[in-house]
Amino acid sequence: MGTRSVGSDDRRVQRTRRALTEALIALILERGWDGFGIGELCQRADVGRSTFYTHFADKEDVVGAGFEDLRRALRAQLQAGSDPPRPLGFSLGLLDHAHGHRRLFQALIGKRSWHIVQRKFHGLVTELVKEDLAPLLPAGPRRDGAVAFLAGGFFDLLTWSLEARGPHTPEQVDALFHTLAAPVLAAAGRAVTERPPVQPLPRSSAPRPEAT
Repeated sequence: MGTRSVGSDDRRVQRTRRALTEALIALILERGWDGFGIGELCQRADVGRSTFYTHFADKEDVVGAGFEDLRRALRAQLQAGSDPPRPLGFSLGLLDHAHGHRRLFQALIGKRSWHIVQRKFHGLVTELVKEDLAPLLPAGPRRDGAVAFLAGGFFDLLTWSLEARGPHTPEQVDALFHTLAAPVLAAAGRAVTERPPVQPLPRSSAPRPEAT
């Protein structure tokens, strides 16, 4: 009786998880988060229920695994760069990814999304910020407060940029985030001397009131 290799099992697990993730994305875009259940997800992915529960507990778990894959990809992207990563350097990669999948991220973390998914994404951002500030600031209330403030600010700024009607590019939003973040880092004990240049956001076309 033959035996499977570990590599073969790993590849099979990866294919199953990828199929479920891709099916989840497709169904979210088609029906919204509440428009389908585990049965429809398994049917779309061509995966049995027992197999699903071998890998995930529920739909939220699938999303969490996808966010964790994204976190690793962002870190790998930064490590592959020629220059040492700057503090909060993950931001542009995450903004670029979100804007490149705008409809999906609007469904996941936008105004109409489910709060559990929002919380999972907020947790992803919090972990990224925490990892960046750990070597820069001593442990304690200042670092914890800076992590909470910056993670919340980035989450809100990303959500705003996805929902806003103006054409805000990832580079513009990233520059704005780092400009706003610099005083927070300085106040928490990290002097930031280099700030990325701010690209102006598009002005509103509404007429200005005349001076009296």
